Amino acid sequence: MSSATATATKTPPAAPAAPAAGTSAHDAGLLLLRVVLGLTVAAHGTQKLFGWFGGGGISGTGQFFTATGYPAGDAMAALAGLTETLGGLGLALGLLTPLAGAAVTGTMINALAVHGTGAFFAPKGMEYELLLAAAAAALTLTGPGCHAVDRLLPVPALRTHRLALGAQALALGVVLAAVTLLIRN
Repeated sequence: MSSATATATKTPPAAPAAPAAGTSAHDAGLLLLRVVLGLTVAAHGTQKLFGWFGGGGISGTGQFFTATGYPAGDAMAALAGLTETLGGLGLALGLLTPLAGAAVTGTMINALAVHGTGAFFAPKGMEYELLLAAAAAALTLTGPGCHAVDRLLPVPALRTHRLALGAQALALGVVLAAVTLLIRN
């Protein structure tokens, strides 16, 4: 066999495979997004609940809720504060991530409705709430990555997050947001 024939029959080297989901870079990115988004939303919740970080607390936030058409302003302030605080902490930890992400998404849908769509950019715009809602929805659909408390729980659906689980949780968050908006005057 000649060297030309031997060269022609060699198979070319395989191209490197694309990184699969679940690589360390993918998981590090999800961890960063979860922690920053989760702690940001949780801080907003503590503004409503405790008046921390310059927030209005239950009574100040309750007055705002009443002025924007929600019944029982103090109760709605407590509900929003708890949802943001617990949902945000859940995202940051990667704990019950589909539900935490759906809770934050639903809360941000209400924030978008209250804030209105008069402008996109701050200070009267909606880009901040839209970004938080989209990021929470994305985490609800993708799952938390490997660096999450969900991976330690004895619930297989949480350990091996599936798109269907995220979509169901997101649908629940959207429906609950819609119900909340329907009770608004």
